[in-house]
Amino acid sequence: MEDAVRQIRSATGLEPAVAVVLGSGLGAFAEELTAAREIPYAEIPGWPVSTAVGHAGKLIFGCLDLSERAGLPIAVMAGRAHLYEGYTPAQVTYGVRVLGLLGVRSMVFTNAAGGINTKLQRGGLVLISDHINLQGVNPLAGPNDNRFGARFPDMSEAYSAQYREMARRAAAELGISITEGVYAAMLGPSYETPAEIRYLRAIGADLVGMSTVPEVIVANHMGMKVLAISCVTNMAAGILPQKITHQEVLETGAMVRGTLIQLLKRVLPRLEEGGLPQ
Repeated sequence: MEDAVRQIRSATGLEPAVAVVLGSGLGAFAEELTAAREIPYAEIPGWPVSTAVGHAGKLIFGCLDLSERAGLPIAVMAGRAHLYEGYTPAQVTYGVRVLGLLGVRSMVFTNAAGGINTKLQRGGLVLISDHINLQGVNPLAGPNDNRFGARFPDMSEAYSAQYREMARRAAAELGISITEGVYAAMLGPSYETPAEIRYLRAIGADLVGMSTVPEVIVANHMGMKVLAISCVTNMAAGILPQKITHQEVLETGAMVRGTLIQLLKRVLPRLEEGGLPQ
């Protein structure tokens, strides 16, 4: 990780306090940054390469232009690694660890998710309020590295209530409909069966996906504050009389790109200004 930090610092002079991870089909936000410096994951020591379709696989540093003041430095992970690709929990969360070492204190995660709650609709945005880890692993298992955090980190507010309130207010100002829900993380890569979706609904899940949770656990371990936004790219198995395809996921991501970009551009400066730990 120290090699990765050195290489990234040699490539950019920006020191952002806020970083965004872009999920499947949601990479368009990176195009909003000015004076951007792109670093392919393959060129960063130890960084796993994204193999999933819809993940660009590069780390981008740039500024988000703000009309009222100087641009906001932002780090963007355009794509992520998943457990289903065969990566270990340590590899899946490597980017979050490196960003934390670079000084990032606020993480914004986005993902594509299946809707379990029947009140949700395809193309809707949902703030994750909590999660259920059903991936069978925890990235903190094994020897604890005290440089990063305590052995038993508290997860009672894994998703910052303060950040969710900021996001709700930003969405209201923009006229964007947004709700909250519990995200269930499955290993994948197969989509869930209708019986599994009924089980997930019974235990309180509103959304289901194959990412985010390991990264959120590590971010909390390092003392970072988290905001997570799901895009409901499809309704989960058994809810509608149709099969689920990854193409549908990518198409819905493209459909909501403008809405998500608007929301991120409105909320990110607020995280940097008023949401960072004192």
